[in-house]
Amino acid sequence: MTDETLLNDRYQLLEKLGSGGMADVFRARDLMLDRIVAIKVLRKDYSSNPDFQNYFRMEARSAANLSHPNIVTVHDFGFADNLLFIVMEFIPGKDLKQLIRERGRFSVEAGIPLIIQACAGLGYAHRAGLVHCDVKPHNLLVAPDGRLKVTDFGIARALATITPGEHTDVVWGSPVYFAPEQAQGEAPSPASDVYSLGVVMYELLCGTPPFTASNSSELARLHISARPIPIREYIPDIPTALEEIIMKVLSKEPAARYRTADQLGRVLLKFGTQRDEPVPAITPAPAIPVAPVVVLAPEIAERLPAKDKTQPPVSYTEPDIAPQDAPEPESSFEEIDWVTVGLALVALVAVGGLIPFWMMVYFAYNPPIQ
Repeated sequence: MTDETLLNDRYQLLEKLGSGGMADVFRARDLMLDRIVAIKVLRKDYSSNPDFQNYFRMEARSAANLSHPNIVTVHDFGFADNLLFIVMEFIPGKDLKQLIRERGRFSVEAGIPLIIQACAGLGYAHRAGLVHCDVKPHNLLVAPDGRLKVTDFGIARALATITPGEHTDVVWGSPVYFAPEQAQGEAPSPASDVYSLGVVMYELLCGTPPFTASNSSELARLHISARPIPIREYIPDIPTALEEIIMKVLSKEPAARYRTADQLGRVLLKFGTQRDEPVPAITPAPAIPVAPVVVLAPEIAERLPAKDKTQPPVSYTEPDIAPQDAPEPESSFEEIDWVTVGLALVALVAVGGLIPFWMMVYFAYNPPIQ
């Protein structure tokens, strides 16, 4: 397939943007809607597999239902000229792998906002029940305005269905970024995407991924059993809190990581917010008030006795009069209102003294029977 080919009587291929082990990517024009799109055309050996065609359609349909600012929109997919293809939103710019190669590494201030955007896109997919399975910097596209978008949802999962257990660059994208459970042939989960995103974050800030090897088998072994070198040993100025986040994300057990990309994104947002908080200003101690000084006028000083003339000028300092608080009672007895107590006792005696009087009146009118 060459440039200027008309695919499915609708898409005019303008130029090849890239080529990989499973597909070629073209910039194309949608003649029906008159817009520029990106088209990924899969290799013939994959396109001709009936099982893969079915899985690819299922995954492409799921990806097409994702609508998020940080996910590349899927416009169309189909089968034409014996080739499977998927039509996507065209993103001018470069993928994150190209940017890392150009810049070497990103600062924390420049890199973390990109990872947060990736978390937002992946988290949205996780909430929709879709796992990417192939998170790597090649699939993170960065537009000139700094907007990051995740692409290629579900293609790796579809490929894995026709070649189960095969750990190759074609199936897994790149074994540099897959999770330990993927290296062991287990089904990926949202936590697997989180691990892969942690590898991307490590490489973004450090300039190199946590594990490198000459072949896929050795990389798989490192992901399964080796502990990554703490990133601060390479870049000492990375905050300790951020290193702890990265080490948690790169845990071997999925349960020890953040469960979804949303959780990781919230943690990174909180980390960024704490870093952006202004350092509280140091409140200066209140100045000690200087008392006014009264200096005697020369004509008054002349009238003073001679012995006083030899004295330094007389000054007067206004004393600081602290407000007097009410004295605290020395004991609980001082808190008793003795007048009230006395009146209560008098009333009690008076009432008690009337009892014999009322008894006498009662027996006067009701004499006892003899």
